[in-house]
Amino acid sequence: MTAAPAGWHPDDNELSGKTILVTGASDGIGRAVAISCARVGAEVLVLGRSESALESVYDTIVNEGLPTPGLIPFDLRQSSSEPYEALAAAMAEADVKLDGLLHNASVLGERRSLAQTSPESWQEVMQVNITAIFLLTRALIPLLESASSSSVVLTSSGVGRRGKAYWGAYAVSKFATEGFMQVLADELATTSRIRVNSLNPGAVNTKMRRAAYPGEPPDNNPLPEALVNQWIYLLSTASAGVNGKTLSAQS
Repeated sequence: MTAAPAGWHPDDNELSGKTILVTGASDGIGRAVAISCARVGAEVLVLGRSESALESVYDTIVNEGLPTPGLIPFDLRQSSSEPYEALAAAMAEADVKLDGLLHNASVLGERRSLAQTSPESWQEVMQVNITAIFLLTRALIPLLESASSSSVVLTSSGVGRRGKAYWGAYAVSKFATEGFMQVLADELATTSRIRVNSLNPGAVNTKMRRAAYPGEPPDNNPLPEALVNQWIYLLSTASAGVNGKTLSAQS
């Protein structure tokens, strides 16, 4: 089931007055969603490892005369909770009320059998793809609670819903992402104004997809920009009441 109803399109001010944090915002889906959120009124906070790549996103948004974004150079490979808590404290000090959090950052890791997967690659994939989601969400829940209605969206994958050989740690991390979404959504369903859902992009023409399928013609798949409305829907109040759902960006 797709996230947005058939034919749904955001209004020009769909996210006006909202603050949305996007991880993995320097490239691919994260970049496209961050820019598109700004185009419908959001103040976006773009988080990624490469400051120069984030500056490119910043320049694109500012040059269009859109709300000035915030840049958060941050390495999700950090396994200590302290940097995540420090980031949340700095945002709280700046009186940020967080209306949306998109967990989009992921690493592919090694495409080989589990028996041949190196422990180092396994640990990196699990850290970035699921442990960092836990640490960042845990730190930011008070800021999400401070908004009148907020949305957490986790970017999933088809191999996190049906396991496939040679997808290794990446597939396992995406199964964990789905489990994290279900547990958190259920915990918050009756105690919070935060809703939590997962969204599988499907085959998209991104750097990660091209790395995973080097023999596939990239133009066979849509660009991220063609699918951004699915994320905007989940981050907007149009999806109020949608919680704990396993959704797809493409039919």
